[in-house]
This record gives sequence, C-alpha cells and structure tokens, in this order.
Amino acid sequence: MEPTLVILFINIRRVYNQKMNIALIIGKKNSIGVPGKNLRNIVGRPAAEYAFICASSSKIDKIFVSTDSDEIAQIGYKYDAIHIRRPANLATPDALTEDALLHAYEEIKKNIDVEDIKTISLLFCNNPAIDVIKLNEAIEFLNSSNEFDSCFSVAKYDMFSPARARKVSKNGEINPFVDLNHLENVSSIRDSQGACFFCDLSIQVMKPICFKDMENGQLPFKWQGKKSKAIETDFGFDIDTEWQYVVIEYWLKTHGYTEEKIPW
Repeated sequence: MEPTLVILFINIRRVYNQKMNIALIIGKKNSIGVPGKNLRNIVGRPAAEYAFICASSSKIDKIFVSTDSDEIAQIGYKYDAIHIRRPANLATPDALTEDALLHAYEEIKKNIDVEDIKTISLLFCNNPAIDVIKLNEAIEFLNSSNEFDSCFSVAKYDMFSPARARKVSKNGEINPFVDLNHLENVSSIRDSQGACFFCDLSIQVMKPICFKDMENGQLPFKWQGKKSKAIETDFGFDIDTEWQYVVIEYWLKTHGYTEEKIPW
C-alpha cells in the first residue's frame, strides 16, 4: 500500500474511533424507598438487567457500570460491561447522583480518551422502561447536533402540573407547592396551563461537556447540560416506591417483553 494511502487509512480509522457512543449504567446495592429494588425481579429479570439489555441492543459501542453491588456487576459482565466500583461514600442515601457520575467519568477517562467519546448514555438500574428505538433516536440526534448538550426523555403528565402540586404542613393543612400567582390560567381543568412534561429519566444522552461543566448544568439534574432536546415517551419513571412496579411491569409487557422474549 502507498504511504499516502496508509496515512489516509489511519486518519479515517481515527475519525471513526472518535465517534464512540458509550453507556454508563448506575445503581446502588441498597435503597431505603424500596429495599433491593435494582435486583428485584420484574417480568422474569432483575430490574437492573433491562439497562444492560437496552444498551447492548442500541447504537452504543461500550458499556460501563458504576455500582457497589457485586450482583449488578455480575449482570454487567454478561453484557461485557466494564465495572467501575462505586465508593461507599457515593452509595449512601444522601449521596448526590452528580458526584457518582463525576467519579465514574474520571474512571471512564482511564479507559477511553475523552476525545474519542461522542456521547454518554446514562441508564438507571431502577428504570427498566427504556425504549431502544427512542434511545437510538437520541444518540443519532446528538451526534449530528452542534446546538444541544443532551437529549432527555420526557413524559406528558398533566395531572401532576405545578398548579395541582401541594404541600402538607405539620398540622395537616394543605397549601400550594408553588405560588399560584406566578401561573396563568389556573383552574380545575388539568391542562389549563398547557401540556406539563416531566423528565422520566429513561433516556439521558449527553455530550462530554455535560460532565466537564456539570456544576453549571440545569437543576435539579446538573448532568443535563445547558440546552437539552426533548425526546417524548409514553410514560415511565425511575422506581422509588412499590406501586410503580405495577406500572413498569405493564410498560414492559405492552412493549413486547415476556419472560422468554426481548423485543429489541
């Protein structure tokens, strides 16, 4: 092969390698809200396994898992995931997600040159309701966008609008959660303020800048970056209470999961 062709081939390979889409799966061993929720069986599999299934079924090139749980790490090994051992101080009930993410990001950089990372897809072990088609859509969009820092999935939940949110005082009195004078068209009609969307945290695809500049990201999810593209989903959430298992089981079954079948 001619020297110029060799150089051209090497440069093409470098460009290709720079377009690496990776996944970071996170999940703790212990949970106060629902003990053992990440390993609890749902439609025949541990809840945590769905994140690995979706990562390995999508346009993701390499999978990392940050966890203090040997059981979750073992699930990850089945899908060739690289285990990042989560320190004990980042696995407590009070530990912030952003701190765990920054720790994982530093460990990822020991395995991959940050210049080779195109996107990082964050998947939670307690959120099995991940649509692989929409995950791929988010990855493809972010790969081609110079405008957005991230893509996050949102679900339309008008029944949980700020106008309907309430606080309950120590003496049991019900009060608005926010000052309703700041809202327009407040009425008993559930969508009187317009459509109300919540980040369901099933799809979170970010450019590395979201990790490099996390301190300046949007609240409450600092890893969202400064400008985030909405990927609309039907419904879902990260599980934090018992009744949510029923909803997520329904989601999985209506999207084609059975104990024997994986739809992707």
